[in-house]
Amino acid sequence: MRRCGLLALLCLTLAGPVWAGAQREEDLAANVASTLRRALVDPNPPRLVFDQPQEAQAWLDAMSARLASKVPDEFMRRRLLTAVHYEATRAGLDPQMVLGLIQVESGFNKYAISPAGARGLMQVMPFWVRQIGVAEHSLFDLTTNLRYGCTILRHYLDRERGDLFRALGRYNGSLGKADYPDLVLGAWRRHWAYQDDPLRRAQLSGSPAPRCDSAHPARASC
Repeated sequence: MRRCGLLALLCLTLAGPVWAGAQREEDLAANVASTLRRALVDPNPPRLVFDQPQEAQAWLDAMSARLASKVPDEFMRRRLLTAVHYEATRAGLDPQMVLGLIQVESGFNKYAISPAGARGLMQVMPFWVRQIGVAEHSLFDLTTNLRYGCTILRHYLDRERGDLFRALGRYNGSLGKADYPDLVLGAWRRHWAYQDDPLRRAQLSGSPAPRCDSAHPARASC
């Protein structure tokens, strides 16, 4: 029985695409590392970040229908989507773009491992735990992996001054090559685009994007 379980886990880790892992560990400036560590801390449980409950339910229903073929269990599907929306919005990222990245990175397999050792939904390299986390953090935990992945991508996006194409290249470790950014952006546009998302509306209108600040829990959007 134990042997069967190990074989099943191996099949899970090898199934689907595993793109990340070419990232190179870099020395982080003390202030950058401190900022990233703070970004990982949030005592609040994941939740949908919308102004109105009806908007949240409409988004969840639409995304759940699109994800059903990849995550058949409805409870796990809605839990995953809620966590993606919260962690992406908290980092100032488009949740649909993050869904496109997950599709490319792991095919929504939370146990995926790349040949280089990147782990989980967003294929986070273990060296990030040493640099900005704590030893107890498991990159196979759904919320932990999403928080690391979104925090790292936000870091790269800030580093590239808002250039998402270049930030995605850094995330994948293929800066200067178009293959990976094109795959993520293509998956986002073809499978996950959603015009009613508040972050997308802010981007289209030129208004400041809503960001969920755990230091101000009284904010209605958080």
